[in-house]
Amino acid sequence: MRILLTGRTGQVGSALERALAPLGELAAFDRKGLDLQFIGNAISKAKPDIIVNAAAYTAVDRAEQEKELAFAVNAAAVGELARQAKAIGALLVHFSTDFVFDGEKAAPYVETDTPNPLNVYGQSKLEGERAIASSGCRHVVFRTSWVYAPRGRNFMHAILAAAKTKPELRVVDDQRGAPTSSDAIAGAVAQVLAKPDPLKKAGGLYHLSASGATTWHGFATAILEAKGLKTPVLAIRSNEYPAAARRPKNSLLDNGRLRSDFGIALADWREGLAAVLRAVH
Repeated sequence: MRILLTGRTGQVGSALERALAPLGELAAFDRKGLDLQFIGNAISKAKPDIIVNAAAYTAVDRAEQEKELAFAVNAAAVGELARQAKAIGALLVHFSTDFVFDGEKAAPYVETDTPNPLNVYGQSKLEGERAIASSGCRHVVFRTSWVYAPRGRNFMHAILAAAKTKPELRVVDDQRGAPTSSDAIAGAVAQVLAKPDPLKKAGGLYHLSASGATTWHGFATAILEAKGLKTPVLAIRSNEYPAAARRPKNSLLDNGRLRSDFGIALADWREGLAAVLRAVH
């Protein structure tokens, strides 16, 4: 099996590089090694059976001022990947986000719920999903939520750094979701791709997130408690925290289709956090 991976230096991409390596011949690229404007050349050379796209524009607030760039990376480049995958008969694996929803639903979102993104980032990711679907390529799109990792820039590291320098932290407590580690995502994707002909009976759109639920305040509190840090964490509302981009109040994803089709269910977010913190130096 030949696999081409994009975005190898990102949070999900670096975890995927480790998880996918045992499955076959892996060619992994970062942004320097694979300019998304020249995707065709890399794919023609590698001739992959599977293209795994972990490259993305993920600066949610900055996207409000960099709309063209966000759409170029998250929509136009994704569409080109899909067209290339279709041309060579490769399976395209791609990652989207809970931010395609507006968060007004009370229950966890299922794949068939109507998207209604609140911000440019979510809009660009939704356009990427649609570009893949309209291309006709064989594909699996995983929507993930609240992604973090042992390394890189993410909420967990921001909280740990702030707790060491500030007398108290103010964290939003009216947005709900399931923090999901990059390692858990990569492990699940590897399980799917390791199955014989994974799309024989399934394919398309899947929700892939940790089990359980919390708020950003609950996540922050759990992080500090696990590290033995005593910095107070004050609960605030979204309108008390200035941000350029609006966030959905409900980011919970229903993972039932993933369990039904592949027999895969991620552990509770607390277990994922404990595993990630063990890897933090």
